[in-house]
Amino acid sequence: MHIFNGLGLFIITFLGGSVPLWVKGLDDRRMHYLLAFSGSFLLSITFLHLLPETFSSLGSKAGLLLLSGFFVQLIIQRVTHGLEHGHVHIHQHEHRMPINSMLLGLALHAFMEGLPLGFNYSMHGTEPSLYLAVAAHKLPEAMLVTSLVAETKTRSKAFITLLIFSLITPIAGLLATMLGNYYTAISQVVMYLIPIIAGVFIHIATTIFFESGTKSHMLSWQKTISILLGVGMGLITLLFE
Repeated sequence: MHIFNGLGLFIITFLGGSVPLWVKGLDDRRMHYLLAFSGSFLLSITFLHLLPETFSSLGSKAGLLLLSGFFVQLIIQRVTHGLEHGHVHIHQHEHRMPINSMLLGLALHAFMEGLPLGFNYSMHGTEPSLYLAVAAHKLPEAMLVTSLVAETKTRSKAFITLLIFSLITPIAGLLATMLGNYYTAISQVVMYLIPIIAGVFIHIATTIFFESGTKSHMLSWQKTISILLGVGMGLITLLFE
């Protein structure tokens, strides 16, 4: 990943995540539509670009790693309580929200999703497509982080948390690029991590579909349109090839 791409991802995450600090009363329904769009876009890029790349590089090994990534996300979700897919699985009648451990789990997730951005892919369209999908996913994710910290702590702490959170994914991508260029072993490790992260992406995207803004797992026409737009954007990225 080029340093300017990393800077762009930081700016997108930081500016998008800062919206709850200066816009009051964000409409939850619009957030659900944004989540549906970003989730379907991320899922499309995973199937159209990331999986063909990783199966081409690793063969049948990629399937096992992909499956393990799906269940790795289940473990991460136990710590984050669903922050990475747009809402928190903690109800008001439960104990006080473990905000610090949730943010640490989300930081791990943010670092993982940055690693595939620093790999040299054989298909030219994979990196820019994945970059766009991760950027779209970071917007609702960062907005929820900011809202949560601002509600439980202070606005200044929310600002600092957002600043740090916005840096994690670009730094992971830049580290993967720089270290991978100098050390073959690092590049190999990232190559094996990519299908695991793809499994994480699949879990997150499908969870968004079934849980975000639905009742009894029913899809509204607005959410259906948001999902179709995300898939459509994913299909357009095939033109990058």
